[in-house]
Amino acid sequence: MPSLPPPPPGAPGGPPRDLSRRTFLRGLGAAATGLALTGCARGSGAGSGVTEITFFQSKPEVIGYFDGLIEQFHETQSRVRVRHDATSNLAGSFVRESPPDIGLLNYNFEISRYVERGALSDLGDLPEADRVKDELLPLIEVTATYPGRTSVLPYSLMAAAVLYNRDLFEQQGLTAPTTWSELTAVCEALSAAGITPIYSTYRDPWTIAQGHFDYAVGGMLDTTDFFTELKAQGADVGPSSPVSFEEQLLDPVQRMLQLTAWDNADAPSRGYGDGNLAFARGEAAMYLQGPWALTEIAKTNPDMNVGAFPLPMTEDPADRKVRVNVDLALWIPEASPRKEAAREFLQFLMQPEIIDAYNADNLGFGVTKDAAEVTDPTLVELQEYYERADFYIGPSQLVPQSIPLQNYAQSLVTGAEPRSVLRTIDADWSRLAFRS
Repeated sequence: MPSLPPPPPGAPGGPPRDLSRRTFLRGLGAAATGLALTGCARGSGAGSGVTEITFFQSKPEVIGYFDGLIEQFHETQSRVRVRHDATSNLAGSFVRESPPDIGLLNYNFEISRYVERGALSDLGDLPEADRVKDELLPLIEVTATYPGRTSVLPYSLMAAAVLYNRDLFEQQGLTAPTTWSELTAVCEALSAAGITPIYSTYRDPWTIAQGHFDYAVGGMLDTTDFFTELKAQGADVGPSSPVSFEEQLLDPVQRMLQLTAWDNADAPSRGYGDGNLAFARGEAAMYLQGPWALTEIAKTNPDMNVGAFPLPMTEDPADRKVRVNVDLALWIPEASPRKEAAREFLQFLMQPEIIDAYNADNLGFGVTKDAAEVTDPTLVELQEYYERADFYIGPSQLVPQSIPLQNYAQSLVTGAEPRSVLRTIDADWSRLAFRS
């Protein structure tokens, strides 16, 4: 988003709540230990029996956390030493044919291009691949696949929904809505009581894309099917094509715009930080943000009673789904000469006690069949949807970044004509598909 503030670290997968002092100190100690071990590993000869691998993980808020896990891994064996790289240019390393030996990053279009080109090795023979929830595979495959390979293993999944002030709802005798008409009735009741129903932050376009836009589209449309069919059409996207943004997304967008009638009046001038502060102060009853906002809200109001519910967009309660994104995924490049050592570290990270602890600490949902349930008091309301696979990947995550969808979403809520904007997205998609 040129000239506009970027999303906070981790969004659309969110930052964790504040780590405990013990975890923080462990991270600092691990970082120092990791530096010492790196020096030893680099200085050892081929006959030492020690293999050093490079682990690329650059999510800022959990760098210290993974330093601690690297230290734990080193304590369990002496064959493999891990160097944590959080600063290299990933694209450049692949171009130079010297990629990291293992990566753990947000699963987005930057990683998907390596999947499509066969640059990532097959992990399908690992027992850890069989532990991944079957329901998550479509979320991976709709982004990118390579024939005959399991190129990535999901590690953490973020589930986003409408955050709401439980105390305000209770004071007004309201409950979380399950249908569109119930939602509008709740908004009307709040307005009548002098309470802003929804706090929105139009100034930061990513907040509209991941919130209003994704929730509305995902609540009325099967995003996996839509984008699968869209890709199959290639460059043939427009008014006469079987699927298009203009035709399939028009109704959700129009309904999304109805919601903006209940936004705060100053939404066009408010950004993400303003929204966290205002919601924490009780200035609105609902906030269309993911779990990454909970840490910021807690800084202002640590005792706030925050709940979450999927935005209902139809009159059938069974249509309610939660927006998700694969926040972190593991992969090993085909070009790595140290795949076996990288696999050993991958298997360590996938151990139930390791992966479950990470997701519990960082507000993620488990991705394995034996994963523990969430315990965060806000996210527990979303567990039932996750267990039933009533979720969708946010459509804003499925549009290449070369198409400025976030800015288009911002233009919609600030007055642009919906059909015209969606027609422009169709044209952008068509041009991109033609060049590909």
